[in-house]
Amino acid sequence: MPSTTHDDLDERIELLDSWVETRRQIACLEAEASKLLARRMRLGRTDGDEHPHHRDAMYRSMVAEYSAAGRIAQGSIEYAFTDAAFLDKGHPHVQQAFRAGVVSAAHVREIVRAAGVVHEAVNNGKAEADALQRYDVVAVTVAEKETPARTKALLTAAAAVLAGSTTKERHARAASERTVTVRPAGDGLAVLTAVLPDYLAAAVIDRLTQLARAVIAARADREPVLEPMDDGDSPLYPDDIAHDSASRDDHAIFGDGTFTTDPTTDPTIDPTTGLPTGPAVEHVPADSRTIDQVRADLLIDLLLAAEPSAENGSGLDNIRGRIHVTVAATTLSGCDDRPAELDGHGPLHPDVARDLAGRMRGWSRLFLDPTGLVVETDSYSPTEAMRRHLRARDQHCRFPGCRMPVHRCQIDHTFDHAKGGRTEIHNLAHLCAGHHALKHPDIADDHRWTAIQLPNGTIDWTSPLGRTYRDDAKRRVMFV
Repeated sequence: MPSTTHDDLDERIELLDSWVETRRQIACLEAEASKLLARRMRLGRTDGDEHPHHRDAMYRSMVAEYSAAGRIAQGSIEYAFTDAAFLDKGHPHVQQAFRAGVVSAAHVREIVRAAGVVHEAVNNGKAEADALQRYDVVAVTVAEKETPARTKALLTAAAAVLAGSTTKERHARAASERTVTVRPAGDGLAVLTAVLPDYLAAAVIDRLTQLARAVIAARADREPVLEPMDDGDSPLYPDDIAHDSASRDDHAIFGDGTFTTDPTTDPTIDPTTGLPTGPAVEHVPADSRTIDQVRADLLIDLLLAAEPSAENGSGLDNIRGRIHVTVAATTLSGCDDRPAELDGHGPLHPDVARDLAGRMRGWSRLFLDPTGLVVETDSYSPTEAMRRHLRARDQHCRFPGCRMPVHRCQIDHTFDHAKGGRTEIHNLAHLCAGHHALKHPDIADDHRWTAIQLPNGTIDWTSPLGRTYRDDAKRRVMFV
């Protein structure tokens, strides 16, 4: 493989820098657009105060006009107005970061969503008045380093800490809003939407994924299934007839993947012309469905037939959805009602965590250092203890921004084992298949990423262009 020249490297670095700067400028312009929406909201409130009976109509008219002018969906415009109003109410740290292009509109959207529980707690007197200011600082600190998806999960947990008992009350109210709806999507398709508790939704998608992977893995073993010759209580199949039986059709040909008859004895007759057109061949089509398509088909099977179709493989009903929950011992014993954590998603109602713990065949005790970092798990088997420790610490793939759950990742030696890397906690981390391949030794040096793991579990990734990107080990306790 040809090596990259110095000039080529400089050009690639320049392109990366230009792209990053362009993204920053886009964020600055989005912040300016948000500022304009906030001004329009203030005018709308003034008009509403003067004509209170028409307040709703004036708001709908405002949203409709901006939607039409910007050729943007009405729901998206309403979210944009909500975000603008949030920033306009006095969130200086978020405003400053947004206008400087440090965080994007997508980050601001997640900051606004997660802040709802803190606003409610402050308004109801259940949280201190400065809780929103502390949330502001935490939000910017997180958003500056993380993707919008990771920002959402981390700020949901931070907001739960700041809001205190409000999280439990909100979860109890939200549980009553679970529903299933359907709407047409065109071209013979429809969108089936289920609003569920997040721990159940996470288990559902995980089980569907496991089932789908089992179906895809079994494709190579699939044999063609011929219709029985006799549909009685004991159906008779072609393979059941002895080769020397008088009832056997010697002209039948059984092949791997096909069933046909000898074309010289059994031609297919075109009913419109009465002329032979060729041999009668039945092909078993190859299963070329994507994993998303298999998941959708399995969902239909499970809901309509109560179990996966037998044609899609065997043993699928033994696969169960997996979720990971972290809960304090004091909460588990009922001494307090602090929210538990559904790993990778956010806070979990303490009653739900207790119920799940009671149903599990086994669970792990975690020991944390004063900063909230997992440093040990209790287990008799050292190898299993290390795996459990890593699952608890990592939660997802350790490439910056990746959210692939640990049970779909591989445990990787950060410093290659073949080069002397030790099999110890501080040299192991979960990586998804795609990001694991980035640092594989088979990749040429010009295109290979390198990773260094620090003693606290933080991993510094260096790209082929020499840029370093950091992924911090997440704390289970957040101080705000």
